[in-house]
Amino acid sequence: MNWWGKLLGGAFGFLIGGPIGALVGAALGHNFDNGLKKLQHEDGNMSPGAQERVQATFFTATFATMGRLAKADGKVTPDEIRMAENIMSQMQLSAEQRRVAIELFNLGKGDDFDLQAVVEQFRGECRRRTNLMRMFVEIQLQAVYADGNMHPAEEKLLEEICGYLKFPKFMLRQMEVMVRAGRAAQNERQHSNRSAVGRTPAMPLPDAYKLLGVKTSEGKAEVKRAYRKLMSQHHPDKLVAKGLPPEMIKLATEKTQQIKAAYELIKEAKGW
Repeated sequence: MNWWGKLLGGAFGFLIGGPIGALVGAALGHNFDNGLKKLQHEDGNMSPGAQERVQATFFTATFATMGRLAKADGKVTPDEIRMAENIMSQMQLSAEQRRVAIELFNLGKGDDFDLQAVVEQFRGECRRRTNLMRMFVEIQLQAVYADGNMHPAEEKLLEEICGYLKFPKFMLRQMEVMVRAGRAAQNERQHSNRSAVGRTPAMPLPDAYKLLGVKTSEGKAEVKRAYRKLMSQHHPDKLVAKGLPPEMIKLATEKTQQIKAAYELIKEAKGW
């Protein structure tokens, strides 16, 4: 049985425990006994850090946190709801999987949702999988920018989330540029009247430098090094191997396309 089957069957709620296990139980309509949460650890393959367990934790934390961020500015907008639904559609969730994701989103909006506890448990489950936690934040940024801008309350909450993940603020800014560039490219695809099918949408050159995290004065070797590092961080197969739910592979693929577009733009501008 894959991780989805185990999640929907309730097994992970017993296995994980803590606030994330409680979210799984609430989303599935199960009441997990605290004593039972400690069972099944004799299965070494399902100990903290195991791939399937991380996948279930990633999914649970992603949609619950998304709900909390959507309510950060005091109201959940139709755009934010559509973005959550779009992410579910990109993941090609089944009807039951979508139901669980929506329930987690709603639980995240609740006044009793403990964001810090959930994010810190997610970090603990990920162990040292920094790239996986980075992808988690990028998905949250994508949801935040669903309405075209970031509310100060959302920004504050994202900074708190990065703090719980032990991420420096500059990393959040870099991820923010990447998400904005992706949205700009998507908007251009939707509104362009040109017929160049498959054409890589342009992004402002300054954003290309920010996306790669390099200065305009840096040379070919430094830019290439930054490009390769980001491509490695967002490689879909590597992320899935570390615990990204396979259903989210399309989101990771879009990130690599944005990174490549930024690199090609800089190379063109530099004449390399």
